[in-house]
Amino acid sequence: QLQLAESGGGSVQPGGSLRLSCAASGFTLDGYGIGWFRQAPGKEREGIICINSSGGTTNYADSVKGRFTISRDNAKNTVYLQMNTLKPEDTAVYYCARRSSSWCGIGYYDLWGQGTLVTVSP
Repeated sequence: QLQLAESGGGSVQPGGSLRLSCAASGFTLDGYGIGWFRQAPGKEREGIICINSSGGTTNYADSVKGRFTISRDNAKNTVYLQMNTLKPEDTAVYYCARRSSSWCGIGYYDLWGQGTLVTVSP
């Protein structure tokens, strides 16, 4: 069964850090672009950042530039989202998704995880 599973969410104070993990099962993710998305309460889902099969990254959200980074460990079949200097507006459910391509881009994400909640509050 093909699956993506996010973990690492939780509650953190403003200025803190979290690292989210996206673990793949049933397939190897090294041939795919993997993106991170988030959906805040009452808002549409937005793309944050993506990593292609060669390790190149693409940012989609200006609000996280310089604070969030994406990386992959193919040996562990896992992609990570390192989030630093967190702000209350980063509060959202975070999802990872597999793109049906080795490259990053808009659309064509065909496999999604269940999401992990990140709450940033004093």
